[in-house]
Amino acid sequence: MTKSETRLMPTGTCWCGCGNEVGLGSFFSQGHDKVAEAALLAARYDNSVARLIAHHGFGPDDGVREAAVENGYWERCPGVDCKYLGAPASIRLHRKKAQH
Repeated sequence: MTKSETRLMPTGTCWCGCGNEVGLGSFFSQGHDKVAEAALLAARYDNSVARLIAHHGFGPDDGVREAAVENGYWERCPGVDCKYLGAPASIRLHRKKAQH
């Protein structure tokens, strides 16, 4: 999903399809986002993350990680010669572990 797409609105019901009521502003019951993710992989991509990535036009020569950075959701580690890419919280943890 890109930032330019229509904003999604929570409905009060878990989006994984279980029918559970969820709190204000939530799309999923706790942990059900991962259930929905796994079900999507099974239902549409033969349980294959590679098929999911390829379906969206990414692969070894056109990395999905770079797209996450370009779209502003992920960042590059500012460490010298570091190639790590990740969400801001992941970058902080990585820098602490890598000591840079």
